[in-house]
Amino acid sequence: MQRIQPGLERHLHNVAATRQIEALATATLPLHALMQRAGLVVAKLALAVAPHAHRIWIACGPGNNGGDGLEAAIHLHHWGKEAIVTWLGQPDRAPPDALAAYQRAVSAGVAFSTQVPTNIQLCIDALLGIGAHLGEPNADMGSWIDQMNGSNVPILAVDVPSGLDADTGQITQRHINATHTLSLLTLKPGLFTAHGRDASGTVWLDDLQVAPNMLKRIGASARLLAQPAPAHRTHASHKGIFGDVAVIGGAPGMTGAALLAANAALHAGAGRVFVGLLDGGSLSVDMTQPELMFRSVDSLDFNTKTVVCGCGGGDAVASVIPKALLASSAMVLDADALNSIAGDVALQKLLVARINRGAATVMTPHPLEAARLLNCTSNQVQQDRLGAATRLAQRFACTVVLKGSGTVIAAPDQLTAINPTGNARLATAGTGDVLAGMIGSKLAAGASAFQAACDAVYQHGQIADSWPVTSILTASKLASQPPTRSSINLIDSCLRLFNKG
Repeated sequence: MQRIQPGLERHLHNVAATRQIEALATATLPLHALMQRAGLVVAKLALAVAPHAHRIWIACGPGNNGGDGLEAAIHLHHWGKEAIVTWLGQPDRAPPDALAAYQRAVSAGVAFSTQVPTNIQLCIDALLGIGAHLGEPNADMGSWIDQMNGSNVPILAVDVPSGLDADTGQITQRHINATHTLSLLTLKPGLFTAHGRDASGTVWLDDLQVAPNMLKRIGASARLLAQPAPAHRTHASHKGIFGDVAVIGGAPGMTGAALLAANAALHAGAGRVFVGLLDGGSLSVDMTQPELMFRSVDSLDFNTKTVVCGCGGGDAVASVIPKALLASSAMVLDADALNSIAGDVALQKLLVARINRGAATVMTPHPLEAARLLNCTSNQVQQDRLGAATRLAQRFACTVVLKGSGTVIAAPDQLTAINPTGNARLATAGTGDVLAGMIGSKLAAGASAFQAACDAVYQHGQIADSWPVTSILTASKLASQPPTRSSINLIDSCLRLFNKG
């Protein structure tokens, strides 16, 4: 069992793939073995996250997720805990594994109740797991969810918090807000994007001793980003090696957006950064960042520069986009550049044609901008973030960064990635401009579009994760801060002790 932290790449499997793996594993194991293994690891994690809890409520649904909870209750009972089970199943309707777990629990003397127990110190949510469909839970289950959430004690969700879609991260109105989630057999994409990170708390994984080669037989649906390798610069380096970035944006009243992107590109390592403002040339120098070089847009040679286009561009950026799409070999399209492309079929054709000459392109939409590009609503984008990002990448033949909680990075012929870093400190004006500049810097240094997007998105979120809780993170501070590594949770040590037992 392992706690999932930012840093290592992890493969993610959707519900369909997980069920295939489960079927393969079940066929090679003794009867009921997989559920019994699941129950044991749930019970171990319960003791690790709440070692002093004695009175434990295990809420079990009618399916196999409930069976996992029943198996966990048996172990907790044997270990001297007061494990109280509420079960929505019926013996004559339960799946075979869940029925066997119920019979074992009854024989072991586990306490069953028709009422929610009081004075509990830990809740275990074994109601739905990956069996959830995004219809609202029935009256009894909904009531139990409300009472768990209102219990003010730790909640351990088995596999997936009830009410959370394991594929998309969407939630029902009544859903579990877990403090810990133990994902069984595989990690699911929905735990890491949309509402998944809020609902899941700390995520753990146990592969239930299923052989790695069996997991590899079923392809992953997505992956969690790994921490980028540390940048290394040789002593003989010069600024030309790290490339030139040209930031095009800053229409009247929005100059700050272009400056934020330019500052971010500079601090992320670009050799030189040029700024082409669309406000008539209000600045010739930025005294707070004199390294930036201001040029008229018409004088900039896009053939030799990575172009970051759209940050604060307003309507004025539309006239620059055709030249940039045709001339630049590497480009980041953000904000108003995306809005212009969404409403112009001719620009869309120029964008798609870039792939034919090997030009690198990264689009960085937030959900509303993605909706405009896909001709749908932002709610529809959020209902399936991985699907929306993949459709954009295929439609426009480029790398797409769909921003939000659990940012999704998609590209043709690449396994879609979800970013595990970042938090609500990034929910402030200008942080998207900073990300565009960071991506531009990595493109200028020679990274592929997909790699540049993945590395910049990870580091962008990592800065927010390492930011002091007592200090406000603004976009201008974000642009100039290096990422740091996160710390290790002490629960890992406690869990290792249980695994040795």
